[in-house]
Amino acid sequence: MTDGKRLAGRTVLITGASSGIGARFARIVAAEGAAVVIGARRVDRLEALREAIVADGGKALAVALDVADEASTIAAYDAAEAAFGPVDGVVANAGIQVEGLATELSVEDFDQVFAVNVRGVFLTAREGAKRMRAAGIAERGRIVLISSITAKMITPGVVTYSASKAAVSHMGRLLAREWARTGPNVNNLCPGYIKSELAGDWFDTEGGAKQMSKWPRRRILDEDALDPMLLYLLSDESKGVTGADFTIDDGQSL
Repeated sequence: MTDGKRLAGRTVLITGASSGIGARFARIVAAEGAAVVIGARRVDRLEALREAIVADGGKALAVALDVADEASTIAAYDAAEAAFGPVDGVVANAGIQVEGLATELSVEDFDQVFAVNVRGVFLTAREGAKRMRAAGIAERGRIVLISSITAKMITPGVVTYSASKAAVSHMGRLLAREWARTGPNVNNLCPGYIKSELAGDWFDTEGGAKQMSKWPRRRILDEDALDPMLLYLLSDESKGVTGADFTIDDGQSL
């Protein structure tokens, strides 16, 4: 760590960075000294974010990325390496949600959720690990998979999303075990409900208010709630941490 910044000298690739927590992750990672590679399908939003990060003195590259497509994932890493050198930090954040009762969901919706939320995470993490090994930096590599508290909760109407996040959590543990001797470290960050584009305006509705009233603290997470744990997991400080699940939810799942 140099200049007092925890991620100085690192290059971090973040998927699903065009909005929500992904966009916030990009800003805080760049603010802590990392060169950040932001990927998503909505390139216009990415470019605006890149410009904002650079204007604040950070280093950023925007890449078009469909995480469900292997060729697109490989191309994103190629672009990252060409701009900043090997990627040693990965945040597999891209995810989508389709709500509805199981009996009403289409097969197409089910497949799309799993393509993005599970295959996309797998392709992102696997390519990152392969590149880190090829560059000889796997031991200091950090991969963070963004799961969800819904992976362990029984919540009607989000069966596909919840099941996909349960798969992500278990995948993180499996990859951590497979790569334990060589690296990189792999950990799961499991957020609670945050005011974001993914949640939409649900918590402004009567149903959302009712759901919130059942939580011990009756509130959604502040947008900065995940920042400290994310920075820790991407930094040298987490050298001895792999295969772990970190739930940050303000007690929502209690």
